[in-house]
Amino acid sequence: MDKKLSKDVLGAVNKKTGKTISESSIKKIAGSVTPNTLQSETQIRQLVKQVSQMAGVPVSEDTVKEIVSAVKKSGMNMNNLEGIMKMMLKK
Repeated sequence: MDKKLSKDVLGAVNKKTGKTISESSIKKIAGSVTPNTLQSETQIRQLVKQVSQMAGVPVSEDTVKEIVSAVKKSGMNMNNLEGIMKMMLKK
């Protein structure tokens, strides 16, 4: 992930949530993501819950279903995590 984009995404997340989330917190979660994570509904759900808890922003079951569906249908991979983050910011 490009450094400028990373800072832009972090700024957008902080603005959207009204919380201050550290870059190290995001890196810790991102470091646990493998290519298999984005293929497993269970692991995608777990990732969404981790991010939700970190941000202190509840995510409805309907939104979780939409995110899981979009990630699986799009075939997003580790090289396109920015796309996942942008999609989640639109919610």
